[in-house]
This record gives sequence, C-alpha cells and structure tokens, in this order.
Amino acid sequence: MSGGAAVRENGPTGSFNVSAVPRDSCSGSGAAGAASASGHPRIPPATMRDNEYLGIRPSAAGRLLTASKKDLSKYVILQPVTMESPADYPIHRSLRAVDNNLLLSRLTPEMTALPDEYITSETQTASPFSMWPQVINNTRRLLNDCSLEIDFTTPKNKKIYSASRYDDKLLLEKLAWDGMKYRYGPNNRTAQERVRHELEIIDRLGFSSYFLITWDIIRYSMACGFYHVGRGSGANSVVAYCLKITNVDPIDLNLYFERFINPKRTSPPDFDIDYSWKERDTVTEYIFRRYGHRHTALLGTINTFRGKSIVRELGKVHGLPVEEIDALISSPSAESNRGDIQNLIFETGNRIADFPNLRSIHAGGVLISEEPLCCYTALDMPPKGFPTTQWDMYTAEELGYEKLDILSQRGIGHIRESAEIIRANCGVDVDVHAIQKFKNDPLVKDHLRRGDAKGCFYIESPAMRGLLKKLQCDDYLTLVAASSVIRPGVARSGMMRQFIYRFHNPDKFEYIHPVMKDLLSETFGVMVYQEDVLKVCHHFAGLDLSDADTLRRAMSGKYRSRREMQKITERFFSNCLDKGYPDEITKEVWRQIESFAGYSFSKAHSASYAVESFQSLWLKSHYPLEFMVAVINNFGGFYRTWVYLQEARREGAVIEAPCINRSTYKTTIYGETIFIGLVHIQGLETNLAKAIIADRDKYGNFNGLEDFISRIGSGIEQTVILIRTGAFRFTGKSKALLLWEAHLLINRGKTETARTLFNPEPKKFTMPPFEQSRLEDAYDEIELLGFPVTRTWFDMLQTKYRGEVSASGMPGVPGRSVRMVGHLVNVKYIKTMKNEWMNFGCFIDHEGDFFDTVHFP
Repeated sequence: MSGGAAVRENGPTGSFNVSAVPRDSCSGSGAAGAASASGHPRIPPATMRDNEYLGIRPSAAGRLLTASKKDLSKYVILQPVTMESPADYPIHRSLRAVDNNLLLSRLTPEMTALPDEYITSETQTASPFSMWPQVINNTRRLLNDCSLEIDFTTPKNKKIYSASRYDDKLLLEKLAWDGMKYRYGPNNRTAQERVRHELEIIDRLGFSSYFLITWDIIRYSMACGFYHVGRGSGANSVVAYCLKITNVDPIDLNLYFERFINPKRTSPPDFDIDYSWKERDTVTEYIFRRYGHRHTALLGTINTFRGKSIVRELGKVHGLPVEEIDALISSPSAESNRGDIQNLIFETGNRIADFPNLRSIHAGGVLISEEPLCCYTALDMPPKGFPTTQWDMYTAEELGYEKLDILSQRGIGHIRESAEIIRANCGVDVDVHAIQKFKNDPLVKDHLRRGDAKGCFYIESPAMRGLLKKLQCDDYLTLVAASSVIRPGVARSGMMRQFIYRFHNPDKFEYIHPVMKDLLSETFGVMVYQEDVLKVCHHFAGLDLSDADTLRRAMSGKYRSRREMQKITERFFSNCLDKGYPDEITKEVWRQIESFAGYSFSKAHSASYAVESFQSLWLKSHYPLEFMVAVINNFGGFYRTWVYLQEARREGAVIEAPCINRSTYKTTIYGETIFIGLVHIQGLETNLAKAIIADRDKYGNFNGLEDFISRIGSGIEQTVILIRTGAFRFTGKSKALLLWEAHLLINRGKTETARTLFNPEPKKFTMPPFEQSRLEDAYDEIELLGFPVTRTWFDMLQTKYRGEVSASGMPGVPGRSVRMVGHLVNVKYIKTMKNEWMNFGCFIDHEGDFFDTVHFP
C-alpha cells in the first residue's frame, strides 16, 4: 500500500471500514492529513463513526501507539498479506515489474509491498502489541463481528422467473407441452415421455427459472427478427427444443438428456446461444435491462502466466534484448543461451507458472443472480459498459451459478444478410428455417459431395472440404459425424482415417469388442462424439450415466477435483476387470476415451453446426452471388475477401471496383454485377466513406470530379485514393488526368484567395492525353484493395503457362506426377510425431478451382 486503504467487510452487525495508516508515516516521513510529524495519525478517534477503525501494522506498533495510550478504542491490528513467505519477495518484485512494464532496477518502494507482508501466525501478529492488549481485543472483537458464510450447495441464479417457483413450474410445463405439439404433433408418445421425464428433473433441481429466462431471451430476439443457434450440451434437451431454444431434435438423433443435466450433477449446466456478431450486443443490453444491473453481470476470466509468455515477460524486466529473449524461447536448453540471469528467469518462471496475470471477459458468459452479485464478488466496469465479475467460470460453478453463454459468430450474419440481399436483388423471400427441405435438396447434396462449400459455416476449410469429398457426404447424419470427426481428438489419434475407411467398407473391419458394435455401430466403432464416451463408460465399463458425464467433464478440464477424477478412473478399470475384459482391450478403450473426451464435440453441438451448414449450403447452391456478397459483408470466413470475390466470379458475377455512384459502404449487388464496398479501400477514412453515401442518397449521383469535390470537400490525399481505386471511372477520364484535375481543383481555392488587384488573369492550359495501362490499374488495386479487380492474379504473370493440368482435371490423372500452377490461398503448419514441421497448402488455379497439397518434412 502506497497510501491509505479501506477494506469493507459485510457481517451480521453491518459494514466496517478499516483505514490503514499510510506506510510513509511508519518511516516517520509523515503524510498530509494522515500523520503528524511524530508519526501519529491525525485522524481523531473521537470523530470516527462506530464502524470505522484505524489499522496499525505490527512493525509500526511502537512508533504509532506510544502517544495514544489514553484512547485505543479505535485501533486494530492490520497485517497486509501479499505473499506466502519471505522467500516469495523476489517473486513479488518480478510480478510488480511485469505489471508496471519496468526493469527490476527501476522499481520504486511505492510500487511494491513491504517485505514483511506475508502470512504470520496469530501469536506473531499480536506479539508487537503485547503492551496494548486493548488493541488485540479490539481486533478479535472486530473479527468475531465479521462473518462470511456461503452455501455452495444451492443454485445462486435467479430462482423465480414469474411470481413463484410453483408458477414457474406451471409456465414451463405449459410452454413445453405446447411446444411439443408444435414440434412432434399431439400424439407422439416417445416425445411425451421424454418431456415428462425432463420436466421432473428440471423442477427437482430447481432449474425451471433458468429455462424460462433463456426462453424469454429467445422470445425477445425472435421478436426483433434475429436469427439464433442454440448449441452445445443444451441441444440434448427436448424441453429446450420445444421452447425453440434449439433447433436440433434430440429424439431423432438419440441424444442423452443426462449429457445436459443429470441428477447427480452438482454443478449447473449452461446454454450456448449464438447470434450474429451485429446483434449480440442488442441481446445483451436487453438482458441487463430486463434483469437489472445489480443482478446481472458478464463473467470474467483470469489469464495466467504460462508457456513462452513467462520467459518473454521476465526477460524484459531483467533487461534482456529481444534477440536474446527469442533465442532463449526457441532453444531454452542451449548452453550459449544460459547464464545467471537466464537461469534466474527459468527458476522464477517455474514458480509463477499458472499465477494470475490479468483479468479479462469471458467470450459470452452472462450471470443472472437472485441476490445482488456484489454479495459474492467485486464488479469491474470495463469499456464494454457491462458489470463484470472478478472471478471466472470455475468459481462461478463452485458458488452455484449456471452461466448463460450469449455468443456471436459470422455464420449467422451470412445467413440473415443473404436473405435480405436475395429479397432486394431477386424479389424473393426465402425461408432459411426450412431445414428438412434443405436436407433433401439435390443441389445441396451435390455441393456436399464435391466439398463445394466455400463461405459455408464450419465446412469451408480445406481440411473439412477434403473430408467431405473423402466421405462423399451428402446427408445430414454424415455431416453431423464429419463435424466432430474433424476435431483434433479424433484426427490426431489416427481414428479419422479409420472412420473414413470403415464408412466406405462397413463389412471389412472388426470391432474391438462385441459390446462396441451395439454402442458405436452408427460411427463404425469409432468414438466420434462426447456422447460416445458416455455410452462406452456406461454400457461397456458399467459406470452410471452421471459418473460417465463426470468423467467426460474431468477429461475436458471442467473439473478441478483430481480426487474425483481418480475415483471414477479406478472404478472404470475395476468394473472392466469384474466383467472379464482382457487388460489390453480395457487399456485401448481407455486410450481412445482419453484421446477423444477432451477434444471431440458433443453430438448435439455437431448437429447444431450441421443445421447451420445446411442453411448456408442451400443459400450458396441457389443464390451463390447474393450469398457471397453476404459473406464478404460480414468480414468473416476462413478465406480472404478476394477468394470470395473469385468464387462469385466463377459463379457468373461481374466484379467491379468501388465507384462513388454505385458502391455503398459495404459490397452490393445489382443483378449479376457486384460493386466492392468503400469499406474495403485501404486508407479511406470511414467518416468520408459514409459522408459520400449520405450525400449521394440526399442529392443524387455525382456528375464528376468537380461536383464531388464541391459537395464533399475532401482533401487531396483522400481524393487521390478514390481516383487511384477507379472510383471516378464513370467520367470516362484516365486516372492521370483526374489526378491533375484534382490538384488543380483543390488548390484553386487557395490560389484565388491569394490574388490581388494587379494579378493577371490565370493562364489556361490544355492537358496532354494521359494513358494508364491495365497492369498499372491492377497494381493500384493491389495496393489499395489488397487484390486485383480488373485483372486476375494469373493475368499478371509474364508467362501463359498454367500447368499441365487444372484442379478440375486432376481426377483424370490418378497416380501421375504433374505440374500445376496455383495462387497460394492458405497454408497450415503442424508438427509430426517425430517433432518435425510439415504443412498443408491450399491453392486456387486460373479457373477458380481449389486444390490442396501436402508438404512433408
């Protein structure tokens, strides 16, 4: 503490303020308004309220209490704790240097704690006050008056949505039964039994209000016309499906409700709701407005020191040059990189690994509390403008909070904006929620089989497109499986290759055990989904579903109790032994569980993604130009903008560079002509781009360069950018001539104001013809847009050679070595099992088709 501090402690008798005497006064230097020259606090105890006290450090007891023997009623012992023991003081100094971004040698005493701020015993703490027993008694009385009791066994979320818990139960039942009739019809007995089963568990665990609050948020967003995707474990619930929280049918996909909620699960579940990146903040604002800022907060996260960042941060505070830090990170064991300072860095680094570094905001977690959240945590107010907790999701779960994830993604924006552009450009209202229709659409099936999914949510990456082609995927269930098979857990274990082989050869492999044939026949004996882990643990190893889910969560890092994990692991092997399984089979099954559980998707999650993928695919299949414009306008996707423009060109679009009379701020389409938006011009000021659109909307098109300058008043630099981009090509004048005119027009005002009575009339000059080649135009476009528009990348080559074969011709040359020419779109580096680097390349050829390459070490 470098100055006075106040600590509030909530207790049954009220709040207490303990003001620490500034430590400057401990050294006798004094502090204005806080201590006299003798070091005695200037705050008269008589002026303090009943709940206010002065805290005295043990090290300052003799100095500060000598002159205060008569009135000790307001003094208590204050022992700040910054470290565990005196040995931690160097670590503390290093952390303070990192926090202040200073060299260790530049740290001042005010920036660090005192060396005695470590944990001491009660006897040690009270010993310096032995001459003043009243201070010790004051401290004990204050501590006894303070209490902190938190019930970790009951949920802390808002407990009642309507008037009472019973009313919540009735409302949820009504909504669920009404939704069941809408989703399944009135006479579906399977659905009726499932809804009844889920409602009973939801009510028993006290989660009715949680479902109703989520339903309320969905209802609001749907009233606003927002699209959403309910995904994650919440999609396992039929009640959630009936409430339209999700659009995945758990009965159709045989999803376990216990994956979402089980009776033994003490930590609450969470819903994951995705919105468009443009609409999420509107939904979040509604949540805070509806449920109150005192009871609602964003969930915080705590970033910790780990990995290379530790070495980099400590290297900086020790004054190492960047080059030495880089060398130390890349070759930490090299003798040339080690010395006393370097060894100290690694020693300190090992001790601060996993220490908290800084607080941040969870990607989408929102808490809605029954009591004011400040009863359990201090709240930050970050620039985002919403209160944020100072603890993370793990602490939230331990306290009994279930977070609601309000997330955003670009894929939903693609879908919604596609519908809007199709309505404007084609005059057609499309129903993007006709999922069953999309699943059976022949054109969609064809695009899936060919892996023609550029721009489509989750399935456009080279790896995913390659997997779709290998599987010849053309149906919903296969796409659901592919969405999880592509995950690292399956892919890295080698089971993705096995899945592809078994998918095409279902009669040419053997299951590791007969039980697996019953459990995993849908996925050919491969654990693809997290639900597969549940089934194997339950039916193969004999764990109940609750323990199986606990095991899955533990492997995913969502449980911090190693003891709990160990107990269930031992039970797994013990049960397998009791069932008489050979040891090698048990170990192999366990290996697969360990490989998949931490990385694989839940089936519900994959199914939710697959639904969105089908929506995107249908739009791309039937309205490819409008869909690509929507992808570009949402500034998201696996590829860069020029790739999507190339895809639109391949589908028949005419691509035009920005134009001040035709372009809007974002990219727009007229018929089959796409005008690139002004937002894509590098260096063009946002305010100017929007001013151009606003002025044009109000007064009509610009007649030419002079009209533009007089109406907009842009400076020479911004005008030159627009000219070089080709935004004035409608005038029919060359860029060079327009540049001359721009300088003359913009500088004309300056010249006219400087004229005097005796100035002669300005001379008029006839401009010579200026021409600019198409190659120069292309270079301007590359500089200002990032890609050529009037020409392709291949048109700029000095050779006409385009390779021996194009991407579309590759199936006709199996087994042959061929030379191809392509433009590199993407490269992904990975390490092999031997720790050697290799990469996967993605190229596009002159016809606009993709081909992929593998580059081994």
